[in-house]
Amino acid sequence: MKILIVGAGRIGISVAESLVSEANDITIVDRNPEHIAYLQSRFDLRGIVGEASSPQVLRDAGADDMDMLIAVTSNDETNLVVSLLAARLFNIPTRIARVRNSELRNFPRILGEEGFEATAVIWPEQAVTSYLVKLIDFPEANQVLEFGEGLAALIAVRAKAGSPLVGRRVADLETHLPHVEARIISIFRRNRRLDVDKNTVIEAGDEVICLCDARNARLVLSEIRHHEPPVRNILLAGNASMCLALARRLTSGEDADRHAELSIRILEKDRSKVELLAGQLRSSAIVIEGDYTDEEVLSDAGVETCDLFIALSEDDGDNVLSAMLAKKLGAQRTIALVNRKVYGDLMQGSQIDITLSPSQAALGELIKHVRRGDVTAAYSLRHGVAEALEIVAHGNRRSSRVVGRPIRELALPEGANIGAVIRGEGEDAVVLMGKPDVVIEAEDHVVVFVASKRLIPKIERLFAVDVGFF
Repeated sequence: MKILIVGAGRIGISVAESLVSEANDITIVDRNPEHIAYLQSRFDLRGIVGEASSPQVLRDAGADDMDMLIAVTSNDETNLVVSLLAARLFNIPTRIARVRNSELRNFPRILGEEGFEATAVIWPEQAVTSYLVKLIDFPEANQVLEFGEGLAALIAVRAKAGSPLVGRRVADLETHLPHVEARIISIFRRNRRLDVDKNTVIEAGDEVICLCDARNARLVLSEIRHHEPPVRNILLAGNASMCLALARRLTSGEDADRHAELSIRILEKDRSKVELLAGQLRSSAIVIEGDYTDEEVLSDAGVETCDLFIALSEDDGDNVLSAMLAKKLGAQRTIALVNRKVYGDLMQGSQIDITLSPSQAALGELIKHVRRGDVTAAYSLRHGVAEALEIVAHGNRRSSRVVGRPIRELALPEGANIGAVIRGEGEDAVVLMGKPDVVIEAEDHVVVFVASKRLIPKIERLFAVDVGFF
């Protein structure tokens, strides 16, 4: 696929890295020559220096012959104008724009065909906020992802000594929970993926990835990690707009009842932002002025009483330092936003419980629009190394390589496995674990886990419908 990426910032780099590894033909445009030089030194792609809102620059980048535009600069206006130019001047069929201004969600006609003609819009800040809400709801987990409109959940959790399944075989999960649809699909031990079978023994410290009926997620989690007390006290630090979005999400709307007992405190350095936050949130959160990288400020803010400390600033160093200090001072659990993958790999599970990459969260929103086939959800796992897809099976036994066949007969590449099958809609929907005898039916939503992104093209071909296939 020929893809034009506009914007070589953090998200642009993550997108380029992900898509280049899958043998796409990538061109990236940015006005900063250093960003372009960096990308060209690392990846096999073409770089163009210039203003993306210039029709001539887009033409020089080959816009006339592109299959997809991904506009992910830090400027909403630029992304939307480029989307419009891509539609009107170059007829690029798929146009994806990053938008940060959440107010525009209320005006879909402006973003779509009657306005800037974006075929899809991604909202990175909302993706991070949704991710954090799930981690607040499931404090035992490192990652919680939903499939089938919330019917199935994929959960990554670090095994804790003394938990029921630690020191036991994977097969014992079914013995312990005989009436629960659940399956362990992968285990990473010291950052190395294990070949999991029913006799694999789970060790303390393993990162276990399991898929289950979402209604039984807490039961499954308790098998791998002792039940953690619910989060009651949260301390947020840095990035006023992100703190505001998360606090609003937790205290209003559909999530408010579930989080009615939460106590939220926010640390912010800038006095003007402190006043803004206090005015916007009023009684729903306490806003404190102070430097969240200062040990005394953290102590005065009561960090030792918080169940969860979340560092949300745009500076990786500040987030790592403040989260480490918070842990040292008594915070039960810490989360730090980090953009550099090396920070995430080094810090997660040590002094910092969870590291979250905003660019990877945004990438998860974008992937489903890039994947071939009818992909309804796609997520990056383990900082972009692995991926989980929800893909709809179409066709019949003659036209499809998967429909009408049991899972054991499917030509899945090594390193890929089917975690679950979601069948039906609404109240009639059921979640089936990906056992060998389960037969895939037309319109099933199939959850596929791949340990390496290099396997994605093979999965896409496997689910493709071919009228000439017998």
